[in-house]
Amino acid sequence: MNSSRGVTGGVRPDPQPLVQRGLVAAVQVLGLAVWFSMSAVVPSLRTEWGLDSTSAVWLTASVQLGFVTGALTSAALTLADRFAPQRLLASGAAAAAACTVLLALTVDGLGTAVPLRFLTGVCLAGVYPVGMKLMASWSDSASRGRSMGVLIAALTLGSTLPHLIAGLGSLPWRGVLLTASAAGLLAAVVALALIRVGPYAAPAAPARNPRYALTMFAERRPRLANLGYFGHMWELYALWTWIPAYLAAAAGAGGLPGSVEITVFLTMGVGGALGCLLGGWGADRFGRPSAAMAALLVSGACCLLSPLLVDASPALLVVFCTVWGAAVIADSGVFSTSLSEVVDPRYVGTALTAQTAIGFALTVLSIQLTPLLADAVGWEYALVLLAPGPLAGAVAMRAFKRARPRLSGGGEQE
Repeated sequence: MNSSRGVTGGVRPDPQPLVQRGLVAAVQVLGLAVWFSMSAVVPSLRTEWGLDSTSAVWLTASVQLGFVTGALTSAALTLADRFAPQRLLASGAAAAAACTVLLALTVDGLGTAVPLRFLTGVCLAGVYPVGMKLMASWSDSASRGRSMGVLIAALTLGSTLPHLIAGLGSLPWRGVLLTASAAGLLAAVVALALIRVGPYAAPAAPARNPRYALTMFAERRPRLANLGYFGHMWELYALWTWIPAYLAAAAGAGGLPGSVEITVFLTMGVGGALGCLLGGWGADRFGRPSAAMAALLVSGACCLLSPLLVDASPALLVVFCTVWGAAVIADSGVFSTSLSEVVDPRYVGTALTAQTAIGFALTVLSIQLTPLLADAVGWEYALVLLAPGPLAGAVAMRAFKRARPRLSGGGEQE
């Protein structure tokens, strides 16, 4: 990597890695704004489209299923390892934004919205996993945990951005979708015009190897890193989807700062972004498994405590949700970092894409089951359903910490 000399002859660090990491993060914030755009406007659609809870689930679950389909296709074709990732990223962001524009301008019911949301998820498979590969290409092993933390912080802010858009103004639901789409189109322009692959990128895959998405599970450490991630994912997207319903059912909901949407953005979005940065720092400072276990145990405890906090004062409820929002996402970048360091470096993109595909498939199940439990026992108890995920993930990461690294392949770090 190049350095530049100042007037005194000293060597200044090359600013390019910092700029590129910032650009990748910015593209994630903007490009992923369409992900939860429909979830943010469900209150309006309940009236206009006559949605019940079961129907509303599919506005998010269809995106998850589309993402899984897109990610599995990408992994099977090793697209992230065979084509310029910045172009793949730009294409995915632009196509997802286009699907959302089409929905905002033409759709009047669930029957057409669900297929478009599915296609949006397919397109987003070219944004998030590819962004991880690009971020890793600008980060050496010593700083990769923090870099991935920044990336996941960007994902968190982008995913909750529609709640901010819906909560701050009086835009109709179509306006919220169009605003999120504009952010996605801007992400595509930035990715295509400014982002480049970094010096730490692995060599291009010599040939298609779709089997690597499965063969990596034959190795102990990749398998454990994936299992930890799957436990994390069981909780994450179900919490992000249903935390507005939990807050609306809380005794202190009327005293929340601003609307429920603003509270979701502050606790899950801003709190989550801070948690990602802390998790990334902890991964580099204390080791990947230790940082992941800490976050998993805290978020799992929050799941179990949620019935007790539903009747808390507004201030305590906000503090609790902020801690939960930080913990539930703090470990996401840690899993990506861990996997990127223990798999065949030629197929890092394929491994990360397969990991996210399977993880997101699990989210469809937890998103579906949570409102069913809420109908039976109430929202105050529904989120306890998510606790087994992070607790099982913590067990897997404890085993990952104890597992011996491979003697060949390099690049592993605890």
